[in-house]
Amino acid sequence: MKPVCVLGNGQLGRMLRQAGEPLGVAVYPIGLDAEPESVPYQRSIITAEIERWPETALTRELSHHNAFINRDIFPLLADRLPQKQLLDTLGLATAPWKLLSAPDQWPYFFSELGDFIIVKRRTGGYDGRGQWRIRPGKEADLPAEIYGECIVEQGIPFSGEVSLVGARNSHGKSVFYPLTHNLHQEGILRTSVALPNTNPQLQRQAEEMLSSIMEHLNYIGVMAMECFIVGDDLLINELAPRVHNSGHWTQNGASISQFELHLRAILDLPIPQPEILSPSVMINLIGTEINPEWLSLPLVHLHWYGKEVRPMRKVGHLNLAHPEQDILKATLNSLMPLLPAEYQNGLEWAQNKLS
Repeated sequence: MKPVCVLGNGQLGRMLRQAGEPLGVAVYPIGLDAEPESVPYQRSIITAEIERWPETALTRELSHHNAFINRDIFPLLADRLPQKQLLDTLGLATAPWKLLSAPDQWPYFFSELGDFIIVKRRTGGYDGRGQWRIRPGKEADLPAEIYGECIVEQGIPFSGEVSLVGARNSHGKSVFYPLTHNLHQEGILRTSVALPNTNPQLQRQAEEMLSSIMEHLNYIGVMAMECFIVGDDLLINELAPRVHNSGHWTQNGASISQFELHLRAILDLPIPQPEILSPSVMINLIGTEINPEWLSLPLVHLHWYGKEVRPMRKVGHLNLAHPEQDILKATLNSLMPLLPAEYQNGLEWAQNKLS
């Protein structure tokens, strides 16, 4: 099989490399500043762990490579403006939005979108960065340089956040994992819960939405779609054309992980529907030192990224899966004293989702 080069050498590239080893697929996560002659891209399939990258000697070279899967889709979805325009074109529900061009637009925005507005940078902003929650009178606090660089969205009173991770191959076949329930705090994903028997109406709606997006783009590989639950329906929040944080539970809770599924799809290997045999919980480790005591709990799978620990930085995650929800809840209870105080709300939220 052809080797795979991953543009970007962060944790997602690392986990793609790990997923390739049992398949006999050599996966090379590549730093953006690597010299092109040091990268075996000429004989490889190219993918990426990020949607947006600076112009470097390597990215200039890869921008013309015919084996760069989804090469022209990444810039489209990395910018929230064309991403929103795509969803509107396809008639898919999303929060009402506008392009933020000048400060004098605010009276119009408040009259059209209401008194609670989310400002998002068109590119780059994630994990709570590059986003602002604005109410009347607070717009003057925004940095002047954001005008022309952001969109605004109506603040949505949702009852929950979910994501759908799916994959499509070059023959147009698509497969999906169950909807994942997510808890964000300060814009950062803290905890995810996946249940084998999810709401069938929401699952069907989400699969139809993501299928239409992947089909329209002729997308190949794993894509994630984040949504708000509003009443009995879903509103699409954002798209990620790559493996996704909310799909990390699949490493230990599914017969095929999202990382292996992505490699299978881009290499034109079979992509059967993954089997989900038990409820799963994923806990992001954010700015927290490693604690070997986590491993005293037999259900805990530690995935450590080997990064320097810094505040608000994702440095690893814990996966837990078990067919009996009461046993899973008891393990979460045992995990509580082994994690700092800021994790307690997320663990309690996960226990409630499992009830």
